[in-house]
Amino acid sequence: MSASPHRRSPSRRRLAVLGAALLTAVGLGSVPLVVSAQAAAADLGHAVLPAADGWAASGSGTTGGKAADAAHVFTVSTRAELARALKAGPADAPRIIQVRGVVDANTDDAGKALTCADYASGTGYSLTAYLKAYDPASWGRSKLPSGSQESARAAAQARQAARVVLSVPSRTTIVGVPGTGATITGGSLQVKGADNVVIRNLTFGDTRDCFPQWDPIDGSSGNWNSAYDAVTLRGSTHVWADHNTFGDGPHYDRSNPSYFGREYQVHDGALDITNASDLVTVEYNRFTNHDKTMLIGSSDSDHGLRVTLHHNVFQGVVQRAPLARVGRIHLYDNYYETAELNGYAHSYSINSRAGAQVVAQNNYWALSSDRKASQLLSGDGTGAVAGGGNLVNGQPTDLVAAYNAVNSKKIRTTVDWTPTLTAGLQPAAGLPAALARTAGAGVLTASGTFAR
Repeated sequence: MSASPHRRSPSRRRLAVLGAALLTAVGLGSVPLVVSAQAAAADLGHAVLPAADGWAASGSGTTGGKAADAAHVFTVSTRAELARALKAGPADAPRIIQVRGVVDANTDDAGKALTCADYASGTGYSLTAYLKAYDPASWGRSKLPSGSQESARAAAQARQAARVVLSVPSRTTIVGVPGTGATITGGSLQVKGADNVVIRNLTFGDTRDCFPQWDPIDGSSGNWNSAYDAVTLRGSTHVWADHNTFGDGPHYDRSNPSYFGREYQVHDGALDITNASDLVTVEYNRFTNHDKTMLIGSSDSDHGLRVTLHHNVFQGVVQRAPLARVGRIHLYDNYYETAELNGYAHSYSINSRAGAQVVAQNNYWALSSDRKASQLLSGDGTGAVAGGGNLVNGQPTDLVAAYNAVNSKKIRTTVDWTPTLTAGLQPAAGLPAALARTAGAGVLTASGTFAR
């Protein structure tokens, strides 16, 4: 599957700029630009989520592995080292895992790269045989695949999952070491049934499923469905995802073939928050070159799902930024670009459905000439989007009014809650310049100041 990754060379020029100085540099005047824990943290690994910084600050707050003793502070640079650090006992011990350089999840314990053929070996699976067995012309479109080739596909997929899915326990901080190009490629961090987890300063690339499943009854034309998100939260609470970069590169979707008239989709979500996950703050991340970016709520009957997204950048993403079901979602000071990037063409940004209660404040859209303000939202007629202060190409815009004017399933405009955990809330006008310098992996030094 993967060629040997190259480590990024550490930057030779670092400029550590405190928040106030950066504020002047980006031209925001006296508006406070709050970047979580940047000035206060002794180092990235021991940083905790500041008070009032989104839903994850609620209750006991989010501290991750801050209390780790010396025996539970790990520095890893391979998949095998990362897996061992995540499992080092006892299971409930606080831990800090520092990722240095590129960790390729598609490797064996000796560091040898594994390909899709390696995972399929011995299972009896072949794509050619699978396509022949489930061609709608013979199999039809009314039932899911079953039989020997579907069993073989599932077995091959399970072998890949055993390598690339890495379970994250409670009281854990996973952080990229500044200046090392800290990256997890091909891997899926699974935060399942955990509490108090921090994920910071990491690049996630090409989390690719070798063995997507054909589902002929998914939608009117069927779909190929893949299995892995770069980061997935399932039934977890108090999670802080900060200053990460998510993307499909170098394997962009435009290189995917089509079978049965549908794209052979090998990527799933970038960061999905499902199965009653609750009290989550996602901030200062960069989401780029991806289709199904962020799902909040796995079904219309999910629950919990109190999530804050602020000061994130969405560039070259097709949809789900986010798609929200059921929960109370606060979106503020995020920056969206709708121009097509590397073949990823914008469909919509925010989808509020299944009674979701979304508050969208002070977000900024750079709207490309091929898109309209009415295309920034989506919904099923039961979700709500409240809030204001949103700008489209610098102009105040009522996003719900624009959407409702041309759609029969109206988005509601009132919600049953009022956000109070709003650290860093600021007007939208300065976001394009500010977030170009402050969002995503690689912009922080070890002390939490800015490297560029």
